Parts: sequence; C-alpha cells; structure tokens
Amino acid sequence: MATYQKYYEEQFVVNSLNNIKMSQNKPAEQLEADRVGFDWDEFRAHINAQVVANGRQNVGIVGADVYFPKEFVSQKDLEDFDGVGSGKYQIGLGQKNMAVCNNSEDIVSMCMTAVENLLTKYGIDRRDIGRIEVGTETIADKSKSVKTFLMSQFNEAGCYDILGIDTMNACYGGTSALLNAVNWIESSSWDGRYAIVVAGDIAVYEQGPARPTGGAGVVAMLVGPHAPISLETKQIASHMEHVYDFYKPHMDSEYPVVDGKLSNDCYMRSIDSCYSRYKFLYEKANEKPFSVENDSDFVILHSPYTKLVQKSFARLCIADSTPEDRQKLSEEFGEFEPTTIHKNRDLEKAVMDLHKEKFTQSVSPGLLVSQECGNMYTGSVYASLCSLISSQDAKLDKRALVFSYGSGSAASMFSLRFNRGVDKMRTAINLQNRLSQRTKLTPEEYTQRLSEREQKYKSGVPTQIIHNEKPTNMFPGTYYVKSIDPLGRRQYARTFSTGILRAARYLR
Repeated sequence: MATYQKYYEEQFVVNSLNNIKMSQNKPAEQLEADRVGFDWDEFRAHINAQVVANGRQNVGIVGADVYFPKEFVSQKDLEDFDGVGSGKYQIGLGQKNMAVCNNSEDIVSMCMTAVENLLTKYGIDRRDIGRIEVGTETIADKSKSVKTFLMSQFNEAGCYDILGIDTMNACYGGTSALLNAVNWIESSSWDGRYAIVVAGDIAVYEQGPARPTGGAGVVAMLVGPHAPISLETKQIASHMEHVYDFYKPHMDSEYPVVDGKLSNDCYMRSIDSCYSRYKFLYEKANEKPFSVENDSDFVILHSPYTKLVQKSFARLCIADSTPEDRQKLSEEFGEFEPTTIHKNRDLEKAVMDLHKEKFTQSVSPGLLVSQECGNMYTGSVYASLCSLISSQDAKLDKRALVFSYGSGSAASMFSLRFNRGVDKMRTAINLQNRLSQRTKLTPEEYTQRLSEREQKYKSGVPTQIIHNEKPTNMFPGTYYVKSIDPLGRRQYARTFSTGILRAARYLR
C-alpha cells in the first residue's frame, strides 16, 4: 500500500491522498488493516478524476523497458561464416551482435513479456491502464491483433475496458502508437488512466547482404501526464509518401522485398523534409531558430544499422551549416547541396568527421541496444531511448531530437524533454546486466534457426505445435508459445519468474 501511495504521490495528487487519510506515517499494522477494508475502485475513480481536473502537463513516458531474446549471434562470426571481408558488418554497418529469437517465441509472446515486465518493474495495477497501442509489422494472425492477445494479461484481473489496437506501417508503427496515446491523454475523452505503448518486431532477411541487418526486440512504455520524459507536442514534423522501398507482399514468407539503395534515399529524403519542417515549427513555438549543435542535447535516429545513423546525423549538421562552412567544403569537393552529400562518399565522410565530437556526445549514448541487438523495426527508436536512459548522460532539463522512419513510407521528427531524473528507469531497465547474461549462437545455429522459420511459413497452413516442456535458454519470466492447435489457435505460457524480477516493483 505504501508503494501504491508513493506511486500516486509521484503523479502530483498528494492532496487527494491526504483527503482520504492515507499516510505513509501509519504503522504497518494499520496500513494492512486499511488495505483489507479499503474500497480501491472508489479510490481509483477519485484519483483519476483529480488527475484529469489537475491538467495534463508534460504528457510523455513515465516508465519504459526493453525486451530482447537471450540468444544472439556475433557480427564478427557472421563475417567469417559469410566469407566477407573483416569489418564488413562491424565497421561497414556499425554492428556488434544481433539478437536471435528462440523458435518458441513469436511477436505475441515477446510483446506479452515486455508488457508484463513493465507492469511488474514499475508496480502498476492493471486497472490503471486505459489504453494499449501496439506498433508492429510482424504478424501472428492476419486478422486478430497482437493487442487482443495482450488482453489475456488484463482479463485475468477483470479488466476489459481498455482502448487501442495495432498500428502497422513498417518501422513507423511504434511512433504512430505513441502519438495516438499522447493525443488520447491530451484529449477530452481521457479518463485519467495510463496508456501502454508496445513497439517491436522480429526482423529477419533471406540469405544475402541484408541478413546481417536483422534483429529482434520489443519496447514497452508507460505513457501519462507529469512524465519524467515528455513529448514536445508543438513541434511534430512528418513526411509521408507512396514508395516501394521495403515491403512484404508474399503471404508465405516473412522476408521482405528490399530495394536497399531506394530505401536509403527515401530515409534521407524523409529526414531532410522532417528536419526542415521541425525547425520551422520550433522557431514558431519558441521565437528563436533551432540547430542540432545548440538546441539538442541528444539525437535519436531510426537505426536499421548504426552506420546509417552516422550518415543521417551528418545531414542534420550540414543543414545547419553556414554558407561559409559549405564554401570551404566546396573548395575541396566541388559544389554540392546539403541534401546530396550522400552521393559523394568522400564529402559525406568529411562531414561525418567534422561533426564526430558532437556525434559522440549526443548520438552515441543511444546506440547500445542497436549495436548489440540489431534492428527492432518499430522498436528501434525507443530501444535507442532505453539505451540513452541507461547511460549516465540522460539528465534533468535535456532535450532529445527524435526521428522515426518506416518504409513505404512514413516518417516523423519530434523532441522529448527530460523533466526529471531517470535513475529509477535506468535501474528498472537494467540494460548492461541483461546484455551480459546472453548466450551466443554460432552462425550455423542461427542459419538453422531461420531455415526452421522458413518451413513454418512455407507450409501455408497452421502448424500444430505442443511444447510439453518449457523451452530452455530464455530469460526468467519470458512468455513462449506453448501450443498451436489444428485451427491455428495459440496458447502461451511463461518460464519461471525469479524473485529478483518481482522485487523490482519496489524500486519506487
């Protein structure tokens, strides 16, 4: 009960708690007596009404966690296995390792794990969730949403009145889900409860140059008012267009059709457009111009692989450069436009080197998950946010510029504000410790894993699966597919959850 009280004290409704005479100064015996006879539904309705009445300042991310599988494959080992030059994936892509799903996992089980960990670590009562938005492009069913599967975790507690559904557009779905959640809380229809945003995917590619850019993971975020990390809603810039750069037209395969060069061009075109629009909106709202160098402490960019992030950051910097700065580069590399630097590798590298120090300060703190786990598609940007939170750099009164891109294409740029310290989030995410507990697969094992996934998809009919024993080599508390019946109906179970995981809820 004391934990529950402190939870609401952090939401700035201390007066409401005092009015109903709940005090942490009471003896433990009296607190327990109050708990047994207390009408929590009446209390919760009272609190929600007070939260709504007190406004919706600083709506954003109250808590976050990232789930990634326990197994991974080394990019260095993949270089040797694929017979490419040393550094092709480590330096050329900027990647170290890649997360690999257990064959007992699917997108539903991964999202269930992420949500359960979020609720447990932050001590959240399921009755305090009013909306769940899922952003993913990985499907377990062509009609039934992942969100409806997640409702099984809330129906058990008698919770059915929860808004939200899945959102899909390549890697952009997580951002659309976040914006939907924030808009709901800022709207007149909000009832005072929190929203949960779930963003993540299983990224796999057929044998070839794109395979090392895969990965897997899911981020779950608790969204509400008075958040430590708020969304600056007055400056959200978007760029949407119709293009076939990355798409999945084949129903018997989870592999995408990718035009790599076109996809990179679309990414660059989108970030240029969004940044130009963002700067306009920022100046309109703040009555001063915006630059990456002076007005953003951190920069989080969608990361299929981290080398693309380096190149994209260089574009932002060159867009802010003065005519004099560009003239100096023109003298060495010839005339150019800021939007075309990617067409001249020497020029692009020169710009990257010129802003290397700023990149190290503002971008590198958010790259750990991307480098270690690979591409999470919709979860990519928010996994980078978890990396930033887990670093010691994320501090009070800092701004993070965020760019989210999904092929097809949809993109947005916005900014997050660090209003309070994030030490509790850092402890809850526990990133470095969990990364160190993973198990490395050989490239042969990874290739076999993908071959088994291919066969399941190519069959074209539901494959009956029954796991009589719990899968091995998973983190404690991980959900997995227990069975799939002949009608394709999936049942899920959970591996043993240790006391350490449960104890994390008392971090508050």
